Amino acid sequence: MPSAVSPRWQEKATDFFSTSGVKLKEAGQSAGTFVEEVTKDAKVNVSDMAGRVGSMFKSRWAILQQPSTRQAVQERLITAAATTGTLFRKGLSETKDKVSVGKTKVEEVAKKTAQKSKTILSDIERWQKGVAGTDVFGVPIEVTVQRQQSSRPIPHILVKCADYLILSGLNTPYLFKGEGDKKVIQQLVSMYNQDSNASLPEGISPVDVAALVKCYLATLPEPLTTLELYSEIRGARSSIHAMRNMLKRLPTVNYTTLEFITALLLRVSQKSVLNKMDTQSLAMEMAPVIIWQKGKAPDLYQKYWNQPSNGLSKKNSDPEPTYSAWDMLSDEGDTVDDSIPLDDGVPIDLGAIEVVQCLMEHHNAIFTDANETIWR
Repeated sequence: MPSAVSPRWQEKATDFFSTSGVKLKEAGQSAGTFVEEVTKDAKVNVSDMAGRVGSMFKSRWAILQQPSTRQAVQERLITAAATTGTLFRKGLSETKDKVSVGKTKVEEVAKKTAQKSKTILSDIERWQKGVAGTDVFGVPIEVTVQRQQSSRPIPHILVKCADYLILSGLNTPYLFKGEGDKKVIQQLVSMYNQDSNASLPEGISPVDVAALVKCYLATLPEPLTTLELYSEIRGARSSIHAMRNMLKRLPTVNYTTLEFITALLLRVSQKSVLNKMDTQSLAMEMAPVIIWQKGKAPDLYQKYWNQPSNGLSKKNSDPEPTYSAWDMLSDEGDTVDDSIPLDDGVPIDLGAIEVVQCLMEHHNAIFTDANETIWR
């Protein structure tokens, strides 16, 4: 049964067929002319060929003029229009979804970029005020030593921490592995940034002091072994002779401080029966803050030397939070763990661990021309 068609569609269909008829007639004439030219060249019967072509177009036109055919074409036009509308709506929906996903990705990239920019600007600020300021954390080690005006090219903070551990902390279990108290570390960092000659508070935990040493080393702009010599020092770990010669290429401050730190670690390992930290365990904990390659710095420690402090206190009182403009870039609802991470979350560098272990186990054979660190 034919479907009901609105007068508007009938009018459009009639116009379509009328226009098509004119075009078909014009095409027939053009085709006849073309065939005539071809048949002349081929010396065939022109009238017979033109007649066949004309009959073909007439038959097609007659079929289109039949009511059933017109109705079928009209229904196809309606169906095509409906299908086109459906495809358009589907395409629009998919486009909206893609725009939504793209917006989310842009926001994620923006957050990461903002955090990275915050870190970079913070580093630049530390470098700019390093020479004239009093900060110890985040400042090049040679600048810190130069400001001390001391004959011993080792940062005072490391000397004070080492002396404290030698006297009071060698027997402490898991020294240099324990995470320490976050608030205490932040207060110590603030204290030494204000006065590099400050003394450690009495009764402070050796675990916190060891964590402070790691924090200081990790916040250096460049590792003690330098970025330039990373591959060479790492590659010399299997030979005492090669390691000794390679370390001589280090700047004096780096060389002396590296000898000092590894001497301290050696003393800690000699009490491993009590503190449960042998050379391998110490190397696993200390390698990430002594030797790293470009782009692999343990930057998680930066949050601890960027924090303000209200001074050390034995009372369990929380300091009033202080926020900078950069802190507003942080995600709302983020939680902060009170524990201090003692690694940077990157894959373990076994070569670096072996380097530090080698420097402990063969300390005296490697640092032969250094003034050996000796504690009473």
